[in-house]
This record gives sequence, C-alpha cells and structure tokens, in this order.
Amino acid sequence: MPVAQLTLELCIEHAQSLKDRRQVVRSMKDQLRQGFNISVAEMDEAVTWQSATLGAVAISHSRSYLHGLMEEVERAATRMANELGAQITDAFWEYMEQ
Repeated sequence: MPVAQLTLELCIEHAQSLKDRRQVVRSMKDQLRQGFNISVAEMDEAVTWQSATLGAVAISHSRSYLHGLMEEVERAATRMANELGAQITDAFWEYMEQ
C-alpha cells in the first residue's frame, strides 16, 4: 500500500516572536488537515522564529491518487503561506510502499 509524504520548508520573515511563528504553523496545519483529510505535523523544533518545517502524510491504494493529492496539497500550502505572510522555500515528496 503506497504512502506519500510531503515536506514543506517555510520562511516566516515577519515573525517577531515564537507566538508569531506558532500562529502561522498552527493555521497551516489546521487548514491542511481540514481541507485534505491528511496527517500534518511540525517536523522541527522551534529553534528560530522565522523558519519551520511541516510534514504531511497520506495513505491510499492508488499511487496516482496520492500523486494528485500531494500536488493539490502543495499548491494549497503555497497559497496559505502567502496569505499568512510566509513563503514555502522548499517542498519535496517521498513515496513508500508498505
């Protein structure tokens, strides 16, 4: 059974505090979970206020479905980040067969 993982690296230039960073990260996680029914988690520690890494995971019987889903998630995440005053600096996918 295929599993897809999408990693998103964010730059949050306007963040002046951990609270600003947390607001962007939490909002993106919640919106992605609700919009796509996927698992989303913060992948790094809050070492710097102006960067974050999110991981999104989905499982399905169809690898082609996962490919389309991850493309949609990446586009939506880019739009969300821009609306929240952040940018996605890097995004990459991985597929695993279980």
